[in-house]
Amino acid sequence: MQALIPNCLILYVASVAHSVEFYRHLLGAAPLEHHPGFASFQLGEHMVLGLWARADVLPTAQAAPGSAELVIQCASRGEVDAHHAAWLATGWPDLQAPTAMDFGYTATTADPDGHRVRVFWPTAS
Repeated sequence: MQALIPNCLILYVASVAHSVEFYRHLLGAAPLEHHPGFASFQLGEHMVLGLWARADVLPTAQAAPGSAELVIQCASRGEVDAHHAAWLATGWPDLQAPTAMDFGYTATTADPDGHRVRVFWPTAS
C-alpha cells in the first residue's frame, strides 16, 4: 500500500464568505472555488486550505476556536515585523507581537473563527 500524503487542510468556519475575505487578504490570492458552504485556496504546489461552513460539516465536529494554526515561514525577521504591522493596521487580533522563541522569530494573529495564523523566521540550526 502506498503512503498517504495529505493535500488539504480544512478549517470549520461560521461564515465562509467572511473567512474568504480574511484569507483573500492574508494570502493575496482569490479562492480556487467559492460556494456558500465551502471555499478553498491554493497553499503551494500540493496543498489546499479548505474553509467549510461549520453547520454543514458531517459528521458534526466539536473543534474549539483556536485549535488549529496555519504557519507561514518568512524570509527574514523584517518580513515577520511587516506582516505584524499589516495585521494591526487591518484590525486583526494581536495574539502575539513579534517575539523570539526557540524555533525562531514569530508573530500570531487569528482569523474570524479564532484559528491562529502564525508567521515566523526560523532560528539558524
